[in-house]
Amino acid sequence: MTVTVAIDCMGGDHGPEVTVRAALDFVRKREDVRVILVGLEDKIRPFLMHVEGERISVRHASEVVAMDESPALAIRNKKNSSMRVAIDLVKLGEADACVSAGNTGALMAISRFVLKMLPGIDRPAICAMLPTVTGHAHVLDLGANVDCTPEHLLQFGIMGASLVSAIEHKDRPTVGILNIGSEDIKGNEVVKRAAELLKESGLNFVGNVEGDGIYKGKAEVVVCDGFVGNVALKASEGLAQMLATFLRQEFRRNFLTKLVALIALPVLKKFIMHVDHRRYNGATLLGLKGIVVKSHGSADVFSFTNAIDRAAEEARTGVLARITERVVLQQPLLESA
Repeated sequence: MTVTVAIDCMGGDHGPEVTVRAALDFVRKREDVRVILVGLEDKIRPFLMHVEGERISVRHASEVVAMDESPALAIRNKKNSSMRVAIDLVKLGEADACVSAGNTGALMAISRFVLKMLPGIDRPAICAMLPTVTGHAHVLDLGANVDCTPEHLLQFGIMGASLVSAIEHKDRPTVGILNIGSEDIKGNEVVKRAAELLKESGLNFVGNVEGDGIYKGKAEVVVCDGFVGNVALKASEGLAQMLATFLRQEFRRNFLTKLVALIALPVLKKFIMHVDHRRYNGATLLGLKGIVVKSHGSADVFSFTNAIDRAAEEARTGVLARITERVVLQQPLLESA
């Protein structure tokens, strides 16, 4: 099965310098993927001068959504932006998925406007992986919905479990809800009611997960509202970067520490690789009638390539069908909630 990914080449801090190079690297590694490079053609073509192949094509888009642009203005005034055209390709069936490193608010708004929501899902959620001692956990929502109802959190659990079932081939991934304690009596009323709904859902619900429980691997899917989730995400990224900086500083302090660093180099490389947020780049906008993956705006080539890989894998494993099927099964609970 050949998967086609539309790439918003103008999004992010670096534009085609990163997005096009990453797309080319990915196509070289994967023979079952096509890419459509969307953006200002005169900015994209210079990177394709010595590139040949039917699996790479360019779709011109005359406008660019700025990183600080209002989502409402992006929808209304920039119908030929690289972001909009890439999403339109998914809507029209010319692409199986879309990847963008652009303005998150605009990407969410345009995706919802163009693709619409899956039946039974009220709001899209941003879902991404965080490293754990046992591998990784999928956490959602990471910023799309600051305020959520218990029903929204139930829907997030259904979507997160469906995603993990599809891409990791697990029938019943564990699902937890992020809370300030492991006891049932802890948390606000929204979280406590959501926990009750998740218990009744038939999902493999393991209960409350505290902040440190994410990284201990207490659950494969962790559900929370977008405010809490975004804080957890940014805190984890900042902590990983701080630890890496401290280690470099200490090992470079003098000749003896440099010698120790040389001896410990294999261990340090493994540690840095495991906590490197670039390996986990690519947050899925779950709940839409199409696959849209958001990359970090500051992503480098390695990082953006991982986002493309995530989009392609979700398309290949039928994530949308999995979510739709599970929502149908949970419809009586959703309606009675």
